[in-house]
Amino acid sequence: MTLVTRRLILDLTAVALLLAVAVVGFGPTFDGPAHLVAGFGAIVLGLGIAWLCAWRRWGILPAAGLTVAAYFLFGGALALPQTTVLGVIPTLDTWNQLAIGSIQSWKRLLTTVAPVAPYDGHLIVPFLLTLVAAVLTASLALRLRQAAWSLIPVTAFLTGQILLGMTEPAVPIVQGVVFAVVAAVWLALRQAWDPNYAAVRIEPTDVSDAQTVRHSRIRRLVSGAAVVAIAVGAGVATAAFASTPTTRYVLRDIVIPPFDVQQYASPLQSFRGLVRDDADTELFTVSGLPEDGRIRLATMDAYNGIVYNVSNDGAGSSSSFTPLRSNMSPDAVGSPAELDITIGDLGGVWLPDAGAVRSIEFTGDRADELRRTAHYNDATGTAAVTAGLTPGVTYTVDAVMPTVPSDAALADAEFAPIKMPRQDGIPDGLSQVATDAVGEADTPIKQARALQTWLSTDGYFSHGLEDDPYSPSGHGAARITSFFGGDEIIGDDEQYAAAMALLSAQLGIPARVVMGWRPDEGAPSGDFVATGDNVHAWVEIAFDGFGWVPFDPTPDEDNEPNEQTTTPRANPKPQVLQPPPPAQEPAELPPAIANDRDQEDEEEAGFDWIGAILAPVGIGLGVLIVLFAPFVIMGAVKTARRTQRRNAARPADRISGGWDELVDRAVDLNAPVTAGATRTESAVVVGAAMAQPEVAELARSADARVFGPGEPTAEDVDAFWREVDAIVVGMTSRVSVWRRLAARLSVRSLRRRRRSATPPEGAAR
Repeated sequence: MTLVTRRLILDLTAVALLLAVAVVGFGPTFDGPAHLVAGFGAIVLGLGIAWLCAWRRWGILPAAGLTVAAYFLFGGALALPQTTVLGVIPTLDTWNQLAIGSIQSWKRLLTTVAPVAPYDGHLIVPFLLTLVAAVLTASLALRLRQAAWSLIPVTAFLTGQILLGMTEPAVPIVQGVVFAVVAAVWLALRQAWDPNYAAVRIEPTDVSDAQTVRHSRIRRLVSGAAVVAIAVGAGVATAAFASTPTTRYVLRDIVIPPFDVQQYASPLQSFRGLVRDDADTELFTVSGLPEDGRIRLATMDAYNGIVYNVSNDGAGSSSSFTPLRSNMSPDAVGSPAELDITIGDLGGVWLPDAGAVRSIEFTGDRADELRRTAHYNDATGTAAVTAGLTPGVTYTVDAVMPTVPSDAALADAEFAPIKMPRQDGIPDGLSQVATDAVGEADTPIKQARALQTWLSTDGYFSHGLEDDPYSPSGHGAARITSFFGGDEIIGDDEQYAAAMALLSAQLGIPARVVMGWRPDEGAPSGDFVATGDNVHAWVEIAFDGFGWVPFDPTPDEDNEPNEQTTTPRANPKPQVLQPPPPAQEPAELPPAIANDRDQEDEEEAGFDWIGAILAPVGIGLGVLIVLFAPFVIMGAVKTARRTQRRNAARPADRISGGWDELVDRAVDLNAPVTAGATRTESAVVVGAAMAQPEVAELARSADARVFGPGEPTAEDVDAFWREVDAIVVGMTSRVSVWRRLAARLSVRSLRRRRRSATPPEGAAR
């Protein structure tokens, strides 16, 4: 195998391994290994394009054209197989999605909760990014003598993968170590195989020379091991820095999802209107609903004294809506169900669903519009379409219906350690009401059940309509105050659900309000018609290991006060909550309550803009330090060597050191100077190789001052070093910038100096 072939194989293998490090790093971002197929396929295509262009000596335009062609020809099979024929042959839809995806897929990837579905167009990002990085990196490696320059695009690729990935990476230390080791070994072998690295080969002629060669090989191995160790250390340090949770920032933490839920009114505000105006109206129909299944319209977990609404307190809350994808609710456990829903007169943006939704597929004339504007929240099971619902909208929900655990199963379960959004405007006195309601309940499930039982048995039901007992609508602070402060507790689902959630919050119980529909008890499974008559609201409480469990605190509809009135009372009693008796000590909260009630006083943490800006800059600086560390290290070593020579104890040694400095600089510039040669012999080689005829005169001057009578004066030494520096400047000015950078990194002079430490017998200085 020729040297050219060996170097070609080395370059392509090293580039493939470096690119593979970044491709593997996409793992936590994608659901499944499909990103590996897209990434490794792009590596093969990119290396092939780079090799072909280098072999044919084609420029940047043919390389760019081949890259674009490969993107459209193979992008379907590797990134969008669901749009191709037989998973390979691209279609017009494939090319359309590839063209649009090259611009829009970046935003979709960053605004979708990871791990993202691989076949929703998200694979375009790793495929396109890897393809471009492979072409650039391999092209530089195959065309430049100094392969170190090809580390720039592959390092940029790795940085891009980090920014597009997750805050918690998979194996950052392994990534850093592999990247550093591959880069170090590759550059070392490239330098060793450089045909210009050793212009003159000296075969050992005696035992002394053989020992010198053997020792030189050992030193090369030790030096190479040291370089690899340094690279590994740098890779570990860089990876550890990049993986530190307090300093690692990714673009997904900064990009704001396009759906702002706060622009829309709380659906709970429309509860009484649905009951009053749409009791017999077909709002929507559902087929395939399991027995005891519940249809969810929206989940609300933040209270502001006026209304229960969705919150905006960060990831995991009810504001974390992302575009629809095909792998939603990946951790859901339960029975699978497929629901076919047809919208009737239900308007607004809130999309009915059930259970934990895995996917939503729209059909009909507005399918594309609805799909583009639909968003879903995994944490709360709430869906919305900003385009709005209209009669005739149809869609299929692939869901997992959770199994509601029994009280016996929850007997030893604690409340889930979930930090709920801040609650404001809660009426005074609810804490004592909640403590009295739970009484002596000593386990989480007993406390939750005590609240539900107290409300559903001691309260009365009324929608407050024409023939109902007086019951105002709403669930603001004033309505909740009148709810508990009157002679009787009267209301409907809206008031009871809000009241139980607020009481739970006073005890540190993680609770939220859900509005939706459920069939009557004992109703058969199958088709369900949602109307204003069967709309409900209930409470969900989170238990550790079981998730959110529903509770229905609303009394039965036939549980009405004994005295019914059709009009408001003329002189109602002042409806205020009574404060706790002053002599009574507040009851201690049970130890099973995990959440801290003081969380509502915590200030919302603002986004760390300084960290978000400085952290990526720090990562970039770390990468630059790793790249330029060899230049700094070699510069320091050679500067120390020059200083030692310039400040030698004997003036004659300073003259010899000046000559050695000149020869070493020439050797680093690839002058074929033989180790152990005399000054006259070295001057001939350097003068010819570097076009510096004055070197011969300097060699004679050095011999005269070193071997002549007496010691050279300080003026002689200064003058000699000035001549050395002038010749060195002349040599470096005649070579390219790349060659000067290579000389900066070269270790030839260091190794040559070690070989000549024991000169052959009879050699003259």
